[in-house]
Amino acid sequence: MTWILKTFEQLSTLELYRILQERTQVFVVEQQCPYPEVDGKDLQSMHLYRLDDEGNVIAYLRILPAGLAYPEASIGRVLVNQAYRGQGVAAELVRRGLDYIRDEWRETEVKIQAQSYLENFYHSFGFVNVSEIYLEDDIPHIDMKLRFE
Repeated sequence: MTWILKTFEQLSTLELYRILQERTQVFVVEQQCPYPEVDGKDLQSMHLYRLDDEGNVIAYLRILPAGLAYPEASIGRVLVNQAYRGQGVAAELVRRGLDYIRDEWRETEVKIQAQSYLENFYHSFGFVNVSEIYLEDDIPHIDMKLRFE
């Protein structure tokens, strides 16, 4: 299994379909949260994902350039397929996304909107809270920032 990083234009129709299928499964179906999953930000984002041997998406995140969601660069739609959770895949995924922002885009800060139950996970990368917990689509969230040293 290998990691893949592509712009929106580089994604094949099948790759895009599988990414959106897994994002919908996790963020809409699993979390029972109807919301506009396709929000227009994919077009300008980088897409980092990992496939299993059958070509199914097992991990995914999008990397948003500064100015798209926040003044800072961001990562979002972070997911790991249920069958692969608890194996360190999420940590590797986030680390790769953050490395890309720091090394390729030369950004110094990253801002995210994290589901609050993942607060400690993101603290492990050096993120700090920059908001109180609030509801977004009836799910508790918190804004966090990371400054690269």
